[in-house]
Amino acid sequence: MIRNKTARHPTKPRQKRKQWRRILLGPMLAIAVATPAAVLGSGAWVGARADGHIYRIDDVPDAPVVLVLGARVDPDGTPSSFLAARLELARQLYENGTARAILVSGDQGSRAGYDEPGAMRRWLVERGVPNHKIVQDHAGYDTYDSCIRARQVFGVEHMIVVTQSFHIERAVALCREAGIDTTGVGDNTVRHQQLAWLRGAIRERAANIKAVADIITGRDPSFLGPRQTGIDDAMTTP
Repeated sequence: MIRNKTARHPTKPRQKRKQWRRILLGPMLAIAVATPAAVLGSGAWVGARADGHIYRIDDVPDAPVVLVLGARVDPDGTPSSFLAARLELARQLYENGTARAILVSGDQGSRAGYDEPGAMRRWLVERGVPNHKIVQDHAGYDTYDSCIRARQVFGVEHMIVVTQSFHIERAVALCREAGIDTTGVGDNTVRHQQLAWLRGAIRERAANIKAVADIITGRDPSFLGPRQTGIDDAMTTP
């Protein structure tokens, strides 16, 4: 009798597992439905906002400033290949007269001794760009921060932004939302690094969702600070 009774009634652990499944099933289904919709919707918004504002380097309209968005710097202070490719676009735009000043924006606070803008400036100076034509933004912790700070801290109203091509639409969209008349040039020269490129392209899908959330909430950058005149000075100094 005891064995039969036990067989007919589930044990308490089994009952608890079933209860947890019921509790979790609804949210899990909601996430499964909402995530693809968020990816598609945010990607469509970014694409529409950037549409018509992305060019090749040889046909992008002139602008006073080119913004270089930061990326990884190696422990010895050398820009990663992705960052060096962005810097090369900026160098060419300055050299051919398409832009008259370069704003390098990146992270200086993630760990001791780490300095993306400083490494970017050195790379450009070593390749012939005058030091006084390069302005450093040390609080460009992400694309949104870099765009907001370019407008509110450095007073940029018209510029070209350069980054990898899988990232360029979001960069242009966010900078235009920040109130800057922005065009973009995307780099494809490091596309042969297939795994790193694929990781970046996949990560971009989630970053689009964050971009839309940042615009909707109007969040403040991680650090804003006072108005700086570096771009003004670079523009007025021969």
